[in-house]
Amino acid sequence: MIEWLMDPTVWAALLSLTALEIVLGIDNVVFLTVITGHLPEEQARRARQIGLFLALLFRILLLFAITWITGLTADILPSLLPGISWRDVILIAGGLFLIAKATQEMHGEMEGDAHDEETGAVKASFNAVIGQIVLIDAIFSIDSIITAVGMADDIKVMIAAVIIAIAVMYFAAETVSTFIERHPTTKMLALAFLLLIGVALVADGFNYHIERQYIYFAIGFALLVEFFNLLAMRRKKGILLSKGLKTRVAAYRRRQKASSEAS
Repeated sequence: MIEWLMDPTVWAALLSLTALEIVLGIDNVVFLTVITGHLPEEQARRARQIGLFLALLFRILLLFAITWITGLTADILPSLLPGISWRDVILIAGGLFLIAKATQEMHGEMEGDAHDEETGAVKASFNAVIGQIVLIDAIFSIDSIITAVGMADDIKVMIAAVIIAIAVMYFAAETVSTFIERHPTTKMLALAFLLLIGVALVADGFNYHIERQYIYFAIGFALLVEFFNLLAMRRKKGILLSKGLKTRVAAYRRRQKASSEAS
């Protein structure tokens, strides 16, 4: 055990794999934040905790089923569907689900309460949200573990990396959720991110890989622009409040002066 901990290659594998798991976990965090946004605050927090626990559980269970996971990359029907494996089918299904969900949420955000009244839409139930979290956790976990298998040989390193990544995701989920609640305009960016991830998953399923860093860079740039917009809006709001305060003070002084002159 001591020799294992003192091995620099083990630490190198752990750091690189943890970083990869955290990056891949961004998709999970954004989905959890968006999908739990329709729940009351306490239920939303509990749903995110359950979602991250399930993500951890799925990943660890899949690590102990590496042989089965590896088999998912084999072609289903080499003669009829060359290059299409069960992993590809899962990624395509998951990508289509994300595209549909993000599109539905975008439509609801644009239509607002009028859309809910016309369609008879109701607040999402806790069980329905958990069901969707289970589905997307399973899809993201399979994609994550298949990627991890090629980077480390020791299952203990993989489990340690997954646990660290989930811990980071736990704190990130609360921070992201709070930020989106305070700044609702950023929710559309989160939905756009999920839409792009859905497209990337479908493309991966058809063996056309889109580098995730391109998507992350585009969303990061959009978030930076939104950050500057928020600063500009806050500054304008501060200026308006300052002008309003000065106007009220000036009016009060005029009334005081008129009152003193009358007396």
